[in-house]
This record gives sequence, C-alpha cells and structure tokens, in this order.
Amino acid sequence: MYDILFESPLIIDGSGSAPYRANVATLGDTIAFIGREYVRAKRVIEASHLTLVPGFIDVHAHSEVYALNTKNAEMKLKQGITSDISGNCGIGVFPLNENRDLLKPLNDDVLGKCGIPFSWSDFRSFTSTLRQSGCGINMGFLQPHAPLRIAVMGEDASRAASDDEIEKMCDLLEKSLSGGCYGFSTGLYYNPCSFADERELEALLCVTAAHGGLFSVHMRSESDEIIEAAEEVLSLALRCSVRLEISHLKIIGDANQDKLSALLSLIHSYRDRGLEVSFDQYPYNFGSTSLFSLLPPRYLSLSRSELRFALQLESEREAMKREILHPEGWESLYTVVGPERINIMHLDSRSDLDGRSLASLSSSPLDSLFDILSDESGAAVMSDVTESVSTLEAIMQDDLMHFGTDALYSSFPPHPRSQNATLEFLKTYVLSKKLFPLEKGISILTHRNASLMHIGDRGLVREGAAADLVLLDIDNPEIVIKSVFVNGVPAVEDGRMTGCLSGRILLEN
Repeated sequence: MYDILFESPLIIDGSGSAPYRANVATLGDTIAFIGREYVRAKRVIEASHLTLVPGFIDVHAHSEVYALNTKNAEMKLKQGITSDISGNCGIGVFPLNENRDLLKPLNDDVLGKCGIPFSWSDFRSFTSTLRQSGCGINMGFLQPHAPLRIAVMGEDASRAASDDEIEKMCDLLEKSLSGGCYGFSTGLYYNPCSFADERELEALLCVTAAHGGLFSVHMRSESDEIIEAAEEVLSLALRCSVRLEISHLKIIGDANQDKLSALLSLIHSYRDRGLEVSFDQYPYNFGSTSLFSLLPPRYLSLSRSELRFALQLESEREAMKREILHPEGWESLYTVVGPERINIMHLDSRSDLDGRSLASLSSSPLDSLFDILSDESGAAVMSDVTESVSTLEAIMQDDLMHFGTDALYSSFPPHPRSQNATLEFLKTYVLSKKLFPLEKGISILTHRNASLMHIGDRGLVREGAAADLVLLDIDNPEIVIKSVFVNGVPAVEDGRMTGCLSGRILLEN
C-alpha cells in the first residue's frame, strides 16, 4: 500500500512538457507510481481541481542562519521552495577557527544574527549541527570565500594573499568539496573577497574544477564597469575549465541600461567557446544588501569599532565623501543609484528610520548615512532600485537564466524576494505578462535548477524521484500554494505549516 495518493491532479512535471492528468502515489520519500489506474494508499488527496508540480529549487540562497534560527523554514516553504543552495556571494559560516568573530559583521547584515553559538569548525561539523537541529527544507551548500580568507588571514584579510596563504585556502576548499559542497562562491564586491587577486582566484577555481564544482560569483561591478567585471570572471572560468554561475545578474543605474545587449552577447560568446556558463536572477528590479557596503573598501577593512570611530572624525568623513562621489577602482552604489533610490530596510539601533530613503533624511544624505553607521553596532540593511523592468525581463527570458531568490533574513520585514519570489515570478511574469507558458515557468523553478546543481533525484514529477511536491490552486492570474511535501512528508497543508522537519542535507556526489 502506498502512503499518499494524489487523485487526478493536473501534472506539470518540470520537464517543460505539456500538462497531463494522472494519479500520483508516494511511498516513503519517493514518488512510486504515476498512472491512470486507481491504487490503494493510506491517505488519498482528491486533487482534480489542483495542479501538482515538483518542489521549487532556489539556487541562490543565504539560508544557513535562517535554518538554524527557525528550523521549519516557513518563508521558504510557503512559496513552494523545498530545496536551496546556500553559501552564495562568498558569505557563509564555515570553516571557522579562532578568527570566527571577524565574520560577524558581514554575516549579521546578510545572514542575520544566529540564535545559537557557532560551535562547528568545518563543513562536515556544520551540516552535522544542522541535521541535529532539524530542517524544514533540503539544503545544499557552496564553500564561501570570505570564511576561507578570514580563517587563513585573520585580521589581515583585507589585502592580497601570499602564496602560502593561498595554498592554505585551497586545502580548506578541498576539504569542503570532498565533503559534499557543490562548489565555491565569492563576492568580489564585498570585503574581504574584493582583495583577492587573479593568482588567488585561479588557484581556488582549479581546485573547484577538479571536483566538477560550480563557481558562483557576485562580480566586482554590476554597473559602470559591468562588462569588464564579466570579462574577468568569464576568462578566469574558461582558463580554469570550471562551470560558472554569475550571481543575480542585473545592470545597476539608469545610465547603464544600454549595456544589456553587449553583456548578454559577451556571456553567450564564452558559451560558444565551450564555457559552461549561466546566471541566476530574482524577479524584482530592486535589491537589498548591507548599508555599510556604500562605504569605500578601505574603510570596510576596519573593525566595526574602528569604523565607528573614523565616522566621527570630520577629516575622515570628508575623505569618505570624496571617495564615494568620485570612486576609483571600486563600485560606488551611492553614486550609481542615488540617495533617493536607496531605502533603509532595517537598523538594529534606529527602527524609526526603517523605510526612509537616504535623500529624505536631510539635505546632506551622506552625512546622515555616516551618522547612522557611526551609531550602529548591529545590522544595517538597505534596498536599492537597480534596473529597469525591461532589463529585468530581457535577462529573465534568456535561456541561460536560473531562478534564485537571493533571500536575506537579517531584517524584518525582509525584502519581498525572501518570502514571495516564486509567486511573483509565476503570477507576474508567467500568468499575467505571459513571458513563458506555464510549463516552462515551472521548469525554470525546478528541473532547470536541479540540472545546474547536478541534483538528479529532484526537480521532476516522475517515478523514482524524491517526493518533493507542491499542490497549486491556479485561477489565472492568481495562484495559491495549497500544500507542500518534502521527502514525502506534508510540510504545508491548506496553507498552514505542519511543523515537520523532513528536509535533508544535499551533497554533491
């Protein structure tokens, strides 16, 4: 006898094929039967008015701390996400040694504050902690760059690494990849990864390539120098024969929107040369990151206490202003986006400013920014309008696009991508704007991402696949997630969390 029978749903199986009707039955954690025959099961769900699809897969996540803090991953599950890949943008929580506290500022702003001590030391012990805690979704991981640099270089990580330090980083990366990490990620926009030179990146990518891993990168520039930044990572990846995934591809700034055609042509030209390259994207034309990231890189290399002191010195504030307004060798989001399009999402010390734009704070937005950051010892999160809707849609329709939420959990309420990205994609871009037929939209959320990450047993409704399933109520253009099943266990039923923790750690084979 089967465990669960979904009786006569409309099946969109994730492959991109046309929908069809059949009965689907699970046994344990597996889809065990698909056919028109009626079979016996312990539980029968009459689903003739619903659509059954594979669980959605998020290839660009920052869920490490969120999973430890919440366990059931409600904001993921209620948008149908049953699996994600975390450790993106070079930001993460392993490996750890005596320098672990140096990770805290960046992690708090992006990942959120962790409710338990960082007691693990490496990838294996971190995933062991996660297993013992329990998890509502399946989670795979990339090895982030920042923890490698900090573990090896400590307080001196804001510089180019020596040959010996690069070798030590490669040893740590080798250990994580051997343990089942899906690849290596860096954030060349963020400190301390921004200080990595070509020698360091090439060495780390060669280790990644030897394992068949993925190189995921937040590029040095997403605005004025985006073509040059893309050329850097594309040429590195081709030279090292490593698979490349460009993170949250976008073009920031009104003056840069005409670069889209050249950017996509460049990426496809490397694809034609044999590079396995793609990019991920979330379905919003506004982003979110640390408010501290508006400051020049040389100041971000300081500890938070040193930075707060510098922000109170008039001479340093004037120097910062000059560098922000006239950047050399780095990307100034403040200049590209403008203070009227940068909004405070969350400040630990000044919740009264949440939702305010920098331009609305005073006649001198930079002075207001410096005042805020000089008083902030905790998280400071912002949102910024990044690109035009037409640019967003053109990137979305490219066949190299993969879906990712880039969800952050360091503020509440969070950016809508953290709890609504899949529904925004389906409602707005699939059902309303009709950029894709529904079966292709579902494939983008499922099988396309499973193929990218080499997750062979998920992303499809087929016999033998893992029973990660979502029941949708679609009344075009509305769509409601009714129920979500993770490894055959109901995690959401009729829109309500069940509290089950049936998620697993996904490991690269």
